[in-house]
Amino acid sequence: MYAIIEVGAKQYQVKKGDIIEVEKLTVIKDKEITFDQVLLISSDDKVEVGTPYLKSASVKAQVLGDTKGEKKVSYKYRRRKAFHWKKGHRQKLTCLKITDVKG
Repeated sequence: MYAIIEVGAKQYQVKKGDIIEVEKLTVIKDKEITFDQVLLISSDDKVEVGTPYLKSASVKAQVLGDTKGEKKVSYKYRRRKAFHWKKGHRQKLTCLKITDVKG
């Protein structure tokens, strides 16, 4: 059984036991949170699709902690103008472990 949930502005396909990294959430470490914005649930023989969300479905996850993503480098250069700049960015992320998928 898997589900597609919406966290922030992104969608994730999850199943029980998965560890996912989402954009930083304001939650406490080792706390359990529930996601009600479930777009789709699929079991062995049937698929339920919401319009846009399923009312009776939810996904529970345990917060493992905060981390940072890999470094993204942005570089801009103009030839013959002695102009260039380089910026780096690391996105702040929250690690979640999916504990239950209800449908």
